[in-house]
Amino acid sequence: MEYNYTSASFSMHGEQTISPAPPPADPIPTYQPNRPDSYYPSALNVFERIWHDRYHFLLQKGLELRPRYRPGWTPSWLNTKEEFLLSEDSLEQPFPQVMDAKRMKDGIAVCLKAVYRTPKEAEIAKYLCSPELSQEPANHSVPILDVFRDPSTPDFEYLVMPLLRPFDDPEFQAIGEVVDFVTQILEGLTFMHSHNIAHGDCTGANIMMDARPIYPQGWHFKANVCAPDGVTFVTPLARIDHPVRYYFIDYGVSHHFLPGQSRLVLDWGGRDADVPELKKLQPYDPFKVDVFTVGNVFLKDFYQVSAPLYHLPCQLTILTVPEKYLGLGFLADLIKFMMHEDPAKRPSCQIALEKWCRIKGGLNPTTARWRLRKPDETVGERVVLDAIAAARHGIHSLTHLFNEDARTW
Repeated sequence: MEYNYTSASFSMHGEQTISPAPPPADPIPTYQPNRPDSYYPSALNVFERIWHDRYHFLLQKGLELRPRYRPGWTPSWLNTKEEFLLSEDSLEQPFPQVMDAKRMKDGIAVCLKAVYRTPKEAEIAKYLCSPELSQEPANHSVPILDVFRDPSTPDFEYLVMPLLRPFDDPEFQAIGEVVDFVTQILEGLTFMHSHNIAHGDCTGANIMMDARPIYPQGWHFKANVCAPDGVTFVTPLARIDHPVRYYFIDYGVSHHFLPGQSRLVLDWGGRDADVPELKKLQPYDPFKVDVFTVGNVFLKDFYQVSAPLYHLPCQLTILTVPEKYLGLGFLADLIKFMMHEDPAKRPSCQIALEKWCRIKGGLNPTTARWRLRKPDETVGERVVLDAIAAARHGIHSLTHLFNEDARTW
């Protein structure tokens, strides 16, 4: 029997009115909650239902979502003596934009990101990982493994990327790890700028790492202290012994300029509220903003404990705030150089990289394995942590981290 979506009703004056027909049904099946009794929520949240509804579509693309998002899913902890915390399918995803999946052809874990189709994000991301650029060692732009449109909302598309972790999770443990990070990030940003692309928002939130070298067994997308089973705790290897690769992600506010095109833009910029020129609504050079922002990452994530940057001149701030880690004083000159308040006097990323190579070349390679100490450690903590670090030291040589042609992979 055909269902007529047009319905009739009567107005206050007794006149019959015809309500407009609702839009046609979505071309993909929608979530039907299975609600058995459970003291822990046994239904998907509103954002998860979007992914559930695309399960079969993604499967056709060679991507399999976790069991929680399969049609007809019933929580595994029901009618058992197991706690829901010990069930992988109890791990909820509270954000609608990203989701993990398994690539069927090789079992590799990937991350899916839903983005609004604009000329910027997907196009810049695809350009930076094109065959001719992806082989460049200095390219630290996140690889894009696939791109396809949403079957129900063509204005949205999915970017398929490797499953990455925040660059500082787990925390840095050795001075050489920081040296490697600074080198990779400056190389990556210089590479991006050399291709006329300004990232626009290269804050710490948009710097990730491929952590497979330190988590060879993998990790769970929503419980990243656990193995892929979501239950078993895993201990990472030391990145000083198993170097990782860092990537820039998210080109939503990036700019790609044509050769000879003016490099001044007028927009709100990224999320770094400390950039001096973004406090005024006037044209600015996004390449100089990138340099300041990356310098601010070095400042806040490695050098200073607090960040009263908007109260004091940059040079005074860096010299007066307490250090976050002891032994990283060699970063001070680089940070001051990159964060000059006057963008006209701020260096290009290439010049900042050259300065960093000179600083790095003057460091003693034996400090590479020195443990990163925090100022607030107690004497007892320091003794124990130093003993652990000494046990790991061994006879490794990391001279290459400080060479002019340092390898970062």
